[in-house]
Amino acid sequence: MKVSIVPIFFKPGRDAGFDLQLEILERLLGDKAEFLPPVPLGGRVPKCDAVIFPQLLGEGYRQVENFKKLDRPILIVTSDVGTLSMWDWELITYLREAGIATIAPYSLQQTHAVIAALRVRRELSQAKFLVYQDNPGEGQQAPIFKRFYWWESECTERMMRKFGITIEKRSFKELGARAKALPDDGAEATNREWKVPTRGVSRHSLNSATKLYQAVRQDLDADPNIRAVGINCLNESHFSDTTPCLAWNRLYMEGGFIWGCEGDTVSMLTKFILHRSLGAPVVMTNLYPFLLGDAALKHERISNFPKVKGDPRDYILVAHCGYLGVVPQTFATSWELKPKVLSIVDENAAVMDARLPEGSITLAKIHPNFDRITVAEGELEGYAQYPGSDCLNGGVVRVANGPKLMTHLASHHYILMTGHQMPEIEITAPIFGLEIESI
Repeated sequence: MKVSIVPIFFKPGRDAGFDLQLEILERLLGDKAEFLPPVPLGGRVPKCDAVIFPQLLGEGYRQVENFKKLDRPILIVTSDVGTLSMWDWELITYLREAGIATIAPYSLQQTHAVIAALRVRRELSQAKFLVYQDNPGEGQQAPIFKRFYWWESECTERMMRKFGITIEKRSFKELGARAKALPDDGAEATNREWKVPTRGVSRHSLNSATKLYQAVRQDLDADPNIRAVGINCLNESHFSDTTPCLAWNRLYMEGGFIWGCEGDTVSMLTKFILHRSLGAPVVMTNLYPFLLGDAALKHERISNFPKVKGDPRDYILVAHCGYLGVVPQTFATSWELKPKVLSIVDENAAVMDARLPEGSITLAKIHPNFDRITVAEGELEGYAQYPGSDCLNGGVVRVANGPKLMTHLASHHYILMTGHQMPEIEITAPIFGLEIESI
């Protein structure tokens, strides 16, 4: 799906410089963007995903009112290498101080990310997020789960209103029953094809995990608009004899479907935007900042945080369901399916023990009002193991300012992305109407 972009030129007319730069843009970006016929600034702009200025002129200082009439993202890409030119900063600053936001990438990678984000923004307006749940908050660990905003009707309404997505709720109870009724021989045939690396997982457990995948896959195949899928898998775990970890792994690998642990639609949205715009691996996990002390330790049933090289105040233990979290095999440096860890899920359930590569990492999460996103860059310095606990293999992350992060976190669920992604998030966030809260 190509995005549509309208080139804008300054009156009294186009010149050779404009046409030459437009040819360059078509060569650099034409495989992902369709450039519509150019329009003069102040003219009628047809339906499109964004407008672009291949050329900036001093005339722009006298055209502020016409700039204000542009109601789509304004891109400025004026160099022959697909970026802004250094001469553009004067007018960009002038426009910003007049309340006009522009998007001016300073690398070709950023320009490609902007084009991808425009595509994602359009895709959101046509996408459906499917969530299996019945009575969220009423099942396991109700005092904890009843606190979560993603189950509030206000949250769903805000997401749908701002991004145009559809969020469809279906019964987890029905899904669990349908999965159990599927034949074992079909699951076993699929398992032979997949050759999933397992350790300690029984044949019955693997079959159950595969049958849940098959049941979800049936629903996704019936509706091509579904782009992300989640299950209230912990709080309502009594509806299934397994967990969806293996299903999420396979569905991502087969069709790029974004997954939602615990039916967390805000995490699903954050992952959808970041992964599909930037292409970097994404994982949802729980944050256990060292600064939280016993409140974090007790939840994971561990007695102490791991020893670290730097200031402990800047460290976070990241873990979900006993390990790092749901990590698709294509993202992982190591990956195995293992028996369940948490007591609130069925004894037959399975979970993955997987690792992201150590090194640069980015934490991000959209806020409840959907107008900002908190972003913190850090380092995944290693992994910590606590036998007999709820953290058999968690990640150890260092951030720049742990105390500040503590006062700005949007949720206990956060998205980890490999690499330092702040510049790319900053350049693409405005396309989704998101301000950056940088830690």
